[in-house]
Amino acid sequence: MNLERITPRRTRVGLVAGGLGAYWPQFPELLPQLQASARRVAERLSGMDCEVVDAGFVSDEREGAAAAEKLRVADCDLIIGFLTTYLTSSMLAPVAQRSGAPVLLLNLQPTEAMDHANFDTGAWLAYCGACPLPEMANAFRRVGVEFRSVSGYLEDERAWTRIERWIKAAGVRAAFRHGRHGLLGHLYPGMMDVSTDPTLVTAQLGGHVEILEIDDLRVRVEKVTDDETKARMDLAKEIFDLDDSVVEEDFAWGARVSVALDRLVEDFSLDTLAYYHRGLDGETHERVGAGFILGASLLTARGIPAAGEFELRNSLAMLVMDRLGAGGSFTELQALNFRDNVVEMGHDGPAHLAISARRPLLRGLGVYHGKRGWGVSVEFDVKHGPVTLLGLGQERDGRFTLVASEGEVVPGPLLEIGNTTSRVDFGGNPGEWTDAWSAAGVNHHWALGTGHRVAELEAVADLLGLELRVVRV
Repeated sequence: MNLERITPRRTRVGLVAGGLGAYWPQFPELLPQLQASARRVAERLSGMDCEVVDAGFVSDEREGAAAAEKLRVADCDLIIGFLTTYLTSSMLAPVAQRSGAPVLLLNLQPTEAMDHANFDTGAWLAYCGACPLPEMANAFRRVGVEFRSVSGYLEDERAWTRIERWIKAAGVRAAFRHGRHGLLGHLYPGMMDVSTDPTLVTAQLGGHVEILEIDDLRVRVEKVTDDETKARMDLAKEIFDLDDSVVEEDFAWGARVSVALDRLVEDFSLDTLAYYHRGLDGETHERVGAGFILGASLLTARGIPAAGEFELRNSLAMLVMDRLGAGGSFTELQALNFRDNVVEMGHDGPAHLAISARRPLLRGLGVYHGKRGWGVSVEFDVKHGPVTLLGLGQERDGRFTLVASEGEVVPGPLLEIGNTTSRVDFGGNPGEWTDAWSAAGVNHHWALGTGHRVAELEAVADLLGLELRVVRV
């Protein structure tokens, strides 16, 4: 797909490695070996699409305090402490306390197992990273710092898979801490579950919610030139197949609004956008509100999730899935198929083009069901294979929750009505799954992404301090 992603802020990972300085004069070959292991960890981390701030190797609590200050100033999204051998908890406690970032401890010994017949005490100490782990866990608990760790060996891919989950989760946390979320228009009348207090977003997730009006977009639409509109139409023709139902005038209007949406996102430095405007009798605001779908889909594919129906929490759920590399498309329930044991789900409106099973289609619609206006809409099926649903629910006391379920998109007949529709098999009775999903506290909409992501979402929930509810049947 010929779409350049709008590059988000890179995840910033702080790294500090350490061991007990009392060992160095006793075992002269130990420190160089441990420092080599620390360099290898830094190398592996740098290959995970993150910026590594290396605070070096510490040997006592004073050096630990100096590393803590360096990492505090760096404003890291995740601090990784590499336990190369035994070290006291006083060496890492200040790192954990001062940074303000979540801390992950690594116990990665040099190889799978020691060579017992040929090892002396110095060689054994290089494998002793597990020794301080219970001490760190107890000390962190007592000083009020959340504890998490990964144990393995330096080239243990199972361990590195777990480490990468934490880095991705830190990227999600950073996207919220630094995020700017556009909320344009007004609530779809009567949808009580969709209503979200913007202050709660800042309070629980961080970031800022920018309140926008339809005129913020309308004025920008009026400034789009014919040449810019044609260029956007040409881009759309490279990405989409155009159904015969597409009216040229409506296609051009969607392209014009798309250019204006790009400017709106740039002018307000938005990371997500949720929108809805009702309008009346074809007036300008109604036409602007009806022209979002093409531009919102292009933005979503470029890393700026956009959701209709004023569903702020859904655009945030889409952001989580996008930052995990899963896509994350605007989704709701459509129908149940008890013959094939699948749940049909999707939505009219914006979609994440990067996860389409085929070249996406633009279809012309003379009416948007339940909404005023007309224009072009996006139609496709999500890539067949494992998928994960993620919704951001809200409890009576205002707490946000993550609600997830893993399934598989399977082939079969789909409606051709300008919707993104997929057939999802959850491995059981679709009616029972639907009841369980609805009872879990999810809202009207959610994000549908590729891959089974619950393990990654567990790490996300941990770093965000949210409850994760996983629905299975």
